[in-house]
Amino acid sequence: MPRLSRSLVTLAVLLAAGAGAAYLTRDRWRASAPPWLQAYLPPAETADQSNPAPARAGGGRRGRRGNFDSGPLPVLIAEAKTADVPVYLYGVGTVKAYNTVTITPQVGGQIVEMPFREGQDVKKGDVIARIDDSTYKATLDQAIAKKAQDQALLDNAKRDLQRYMGLVASNSVTRQTADTQRSTVAQYEAQLKSDDAAIASAQATLAYTIITAPIDGRAGIRNVDVGNVVQASSSTGLVTLTQIKPIAVLFSVPQQALAEIAPAGGKEPLQVEAVRGDNKIVIDTGKLEVINNEVDASTGTIQLKAIFPNTSLGLWPGAFVNAKLKVRTLAGVVVAPTAAIQRGPNGTFVYVLGDDGTAKMRPVTVSQQGDEQVVVDSGLKNGEKIITTGFARLSDGAKVEVSKSGAVPAEDDEEGLEAPAPAAQPESGGKAEGGDGQPQRKGHRRQQGGGATPAPAPAP
Repeated sequence: MPRLSRSLVTLAVLLAAGAGAAYLTRDRWRASAPPWLQAYLPPAETADQSNPAPARAGGGRRGRRGNFDSGPLPVLIAEAKTADVPVYLYGVGTVKAYNTVTITPQVGGQIVEMPFREGQDVKKGDVIARIDDSTYKATLDQAIAKKAQDQALLDNAKRDLQRYMGLVASNSVTRQTADTQRSTVAQYEAQLKSDDAAIASAQATLAYTIITAPIDGRAGIRNVDVGNVVQASSSTGLVTLTQIKPIAVLFSVPQQALAEIAPAGGKEPLQVEAVRGDNKIVIDTGKLEVINNEVDASTGTIQLKAIFPNTSLGLWPGAFVNAKLKVRTLAGVVVAPTAAIQRGPNGTFVYVLGDDGTAKMRPVTVSQQGDEQVVVDSGLKNGEKIITTGFARLSDGAKVEVSKSGAVPAEDDEEGLEAPAPAAQPESGGKAEGGDGQPQRKGHRRQQGGGATPAPAPAP
């Protein structure tokens, strides 16, 4: 127990010493503290307590941070423009070979040659494999010899028939004998036709020992090596050929899109773009070829098939890509940056820069909306300047100042911390590049808004 008491006394003495040292050196570590932390520290004691330290410029919304400066709010602007905007439907697609052929032997035997390389582009008629044909050549020779034998019997039967016909005229033989000989001649003639069919079958079988490519395509990895014995109609096949120029992409869109796809597709093939997963790089451009004949009842989607030339081999069978189907083009519509569109209790609106340097709230109607721009049906005219930043402090009739440097100081967030400044943007606003008609819209981030009163620019 005495030991515990001594420990507590020692701990109290150490804490008191630490507090005293911190108090004596408070001005030193106050100066080294970051600016955002200094705002929460009590003012330093100075010789003249009647002159308190000035409040930090650009204080937050809360009372302890001070008030906003009364000067105009720095903002960025963009210009509403008139453009032709394509409307797209989006879907996730799977690349599929235009044609796929599994090379399967039609006769059995030992493979003696496979004169192709795996991954090689082959043309229609190129030799893929050769099978030992000695047995099939012997069968063909046997059929040819059988025909020659039957031909000799037929010739002899015809000569006997001619003699019998002469003897019938002189009543040397009966007519029945002549008729029997005539039947024998017909029998040999039929046998010759059977021999011709046997020869043709043997020739076809012999031709099957040389396996050629039925299409233009690319050879895959072979399943059988030279020297192996294969059977006719093997389930595995020798190799698979895929036609990848052109190539197909299968993708699905909601069944409601049929109302736009079917009428537009009847005039001319609709344009389809194959896009990478980031939706920024177009791999290839093709045409819509097939609309499936039924809707998938389990998903409520309709499957579409587009064909791409794939000259650069950017599409590969089995890969996933995003498909953009262009269904129509809106001609001469007013477009504005998506960042300028705000939503309120009464619907969508924008802030228009007035001639007197104030922000004017104006309701607008949006029909098509994408990641970068929207189509405005009503409320905006071509050439009007709209505000794209500073919405957290902006109000109808507020004085604003267009930032000339291309950057706007960041505003304080809800917790009183400064958010990072947005990326620099030109004063004239974004360029209209065509909308994409996606139903989703990325939410406006608070970092895009205006900020605290800017600090003075450094001297050049």
